[in-house]
Amino acid sequence: MHSILSEQLINKLLTVKLAVFDVDGVLTDGKLNFLADGSEVKNFNTLDGLGIKLLAQSGIKTAIITGRRSPQVERRAESLGIDYLYQGREDKLTALKELWLDTGFKANETAYIGDDLPDLAAIRAVAFGATVNGGHQFVAQHADWCTLRTAGNGAGREFCETILAAQGKLEALYGEYL
Repeated sequence: MHSILSEQLINKLLTVKLAVFDVDGVLTDGKLNFLADGSEVKNFNTLDGLGIKLLAQSGIKTAIITGRRSPQVERRAESLGIDYLYQGREDKLTALKELWLDTGFKANETAYIGDDLPDLAAIRAVAFGATVNGGHQFVAQHADWCTLRTAGNGAGREFCETILAAQGKLEALYGEYL
């Protein structure tokens, strides 16, 4: 399932201590669903959730930077133990720089996954910038790596496991389930 990574990408992933996720188009399929009362419904994939928990279990901090504000995202972040949540932030690079300032992490310790133009500057600013299969083509041209899975269908899990595999942590985490 895991794509073969070049030595250069593995070296980028070895330094990762912070994994940052966009929400719509990464952890969800990107569709916006509204009920008659105007409330929004988001569908999250449990595969992604366990991937995020595996990152935390291995000592990698996690963050969400999303352009929209949503109580569903806040609840999901809380249930997964996401360390840092930045909502309503359309300028993802500015939010990412604030995150670094707030936490002490650096660009060369950060992996970021996003799917569209607002994510592009952040993808280019980090050690390992990723996008999802089916994301915007221009973003894919500038990302270090693209998932095989699509948004909302395990792409986030694939991103998590790629980081963990490159750092030699994934097999031990799998072993805990045997």
